[in-house]
Amino acid sequence: MTTTMPDTQKTARPADKPRRVRRGGGVMSSTGLYIATGVAALLFLVPFYILVRNALSTDPEITGENWQFFPTDLQWGNISELFNDPMVPFAQSLWNSTVVAVLHTVGVLLVCSLAGYGLARIPYKHANKIFYAVLGTLMVPTAVTFVPSFVLVSSLGWVDSYRGLIIPGLFSGFTCFLFRQYFLGFPKELEEAARMDGLGYWGAYWRVVVPNSLNFFAAIATITFINGWNAFLWPLVIGQSPDAWTVQVALSNYMTNQTVVFHTIFMATAISILPLLCVFLFLQRWLVQGIAQTGIKG
Repeated sequence: MTTTMPDTQKTARPADKPRRVRRGGGVMSSTGLYIATGVAALLFLVPFYILVRNALSTDPEITGENWQFFPTDLQWGNISELFNDPMVPFAQSLWNSTVVAVLHTVGVLLVCSLAGYGLARIPYKHANKIFYAVLGTLMVPTAVTFVPSFVLVSSLGWVDSYRGLIIPGLFSGFTCFLFRQYFLGFPKELEEAARMDGLGYWGAYWRVVVPNSLNFFAAIATITFINGWNAFLWPLVIGQSPDAWTVQVALSNYMTNQTVVFHTIFMATAISILPLLCVFLFLQRWLVQGIAQTGIKG
């Protein structure tokens, strides 16, 4: 009997041909991305160009029909004119804004981070109720609390003072909420190790949590500083004398019903945004990392 043996030899398959990578589309897409980014950057820089150009021009050159890319004679004297204006103490307003913004930022970081850490880590049976009460403050419009806050500050004698400009805004319900949510995701193992070394809640917060959360603190500090520097309505009401004006209040005094001095307004605006640019450039690296990260690096 003839037995048919199974064919154990496998049919050899031709080797897979290497796929050709089409690089043309990638190069075109990268080029298009660079062009779009460059165009967007130019569009964002146009307001800064107009600001600097008008700050170094005269009023006829600003409002004239013949537009020049830059004036023939740069008016550097506009800077001395701005700071020597007897009606608006611009140098004092810059100092006031710096003091208010810095102390406001430090106070908000300290108060709100401690409140957020306590709500996230310290066991307390009414912690959730307090947290919901904090969230409830976000539902109250600012206009509702504006008049009672002014009456309270006025009764304390804090009008035309740094205390009246800074203290009422030291607590922010939204910032407290952000800190609580961040601390909920913070590794508990680090805090437990700190407690084994004999540290309490304050020691764990100050020596472990804060040093490992600098990126998040920098992000909150940048946003808080910008908000404090750009505040207008509350400083307008509290700072009633020229010596207590902030830079935003001082800028508003260059535009009146009688006169509008364009070159002074543009020069004052250009100088007033320099601190914001410095803060942003200094904290840019930590700001980006604070937004990108929700915890610490493992």
